[in-house]
Amino acid sequence: MDIFPYIFTMIVLVMMSAYFSATETAFSSLNKTRLKALMEKGDKRATLAYDLSESYDKLISTILIGNNIVNISLSSIGTVLFIALYNDMGATISTIVVTIVVLIFGEISPKSIAKDCPEKFAMFSAPIIRILIWLLTPVNFLFTQWKKLLAKVLKLEGSSKMSQEELMLLVEEVEQEGTLDTDEGELIRNAIEFGEQEAEDILIHRVDIEAVSVDEDKEEIAKVFAKTKFSRLVVYEETIDNIVGIIHLKDFFTTGGITRNPIKEIMTKPLFIQKSEKLNDLLKILQKSKSHIAVVIDEYGGTLGIVTMEDILEEIVGEIWDEHDEVVETFRSVGTNMYLVECAENFEDFCEFFDIEAESDSISTGGWVMEQLGKMPEKGDRFSYENLDIIIIETDSHRVTRIKVTVNEIAEKDEKDDD
Repeated sequence: MDIFPYIFTMIVLVMMSAYFSATETAFSSLNKTRLKALMEKGDKRATLAYDLSESYDKLISTILIGNNIVNISLSSIGTVLFIALYNDMGATISTIVVTIVVLIFGEISPKSIAKDCPEKFAMFSAPIIRILIWLLTPVNFLFTQWKKLLAKVLKLEGSSKMSQEELMLLVEEVEQEGTLDTDEGELIRNAIEFGEQEAEDILIHRVDIEAVSVDEDKEEIAKVFAKTKFSRLVVYEETIDNIVGIIHLKDFFTTGGITRNPIKEIMTKPLFIQKSEKLNDLLKILQKSKSHIAVVIDEYGGTLGIVTMEDILEEIVGEIWDEHDEVVETFRSVGTNMYLVECAENFEDFCEFFDIEAESDSISTGGWVMEQLGKMPEKGDRFSYENLDIIIIETDSHRVTRIKVTVNEIAEKDEKDDD
């Protein structure tokens, strides 16, 4: 018996099995963004590979059909060969040898190689697999219909959209791989979370608004501009709940000094929004109206606060400083495990800084402190939460503006011992 044709055929079949296995791994692991970048450079194979990846059902059906035909043929020829050589033990020997060869050379090795360079291998295999897809079109059609029937019977609904949590995990993975640095990762995370935030989350509360009366003396308004260094001031009539306009610095000060025009003539019409307005929608509204400030109203039509264009942009790019901004250290160490905390700070940041778990209906740290006290705050009031001792050291108009936080190390040790 001439065994050379059998061995040659088996070698060819193993190579084909390796091709199908590697192609499957390559197309399931490739990065479509990289293919698009190559497509823009005019790479035709990248275009072909991308088009095939978009028809993944046909692609995977062709690969699986081809791989199964090859492996079954390899097993059959191997059985015939080894039975001819070893008689009764041939089938057993064939099973062992073919299984080992297919696992090593037809599955594990090619898949490992394709996993390391999926785009390159997908581009290499694309012309061949396109021909096979065309040859197996009738079979692919039957499998496609079968898939649709199963999906209908089992009521399966596929979704290619990624959730916000999945996007966050993807950014973390890419960051850990070193493709993104920390700043780039933070920027992307801010952009992902941006669409979920509302005006209420970032507004400047009414008690913190720098506003002037429409009947205010211009000299006094000039002093407010000089003191705050703001380029725009909110104008109200009678009370802060009745905001009637916005004054711009360049309209108030002219080449001859303070404008002689009445305040009502130089102020612009304010933009009013609800507190539930999404930030991405609000950004579009401000751009369309060419405004930099939006007044947030409550359910009674009163002024809840304001949101500025700068506040919105800071949610994406982080804190924006200019030469007039006063640097305020939110968490300032004043001793061993002792900190002065500005209560305007976001409560989530407070929890993250002190590594505590707490829930609150308030956005600011000061609001949470008042919730814990259960009364109007006064200087010297104190309370404890988890391993923190908190003392109110400064208030303003019934608001908590600054607290002193002492981290209790003994409590931390006790908790670890209990664990």
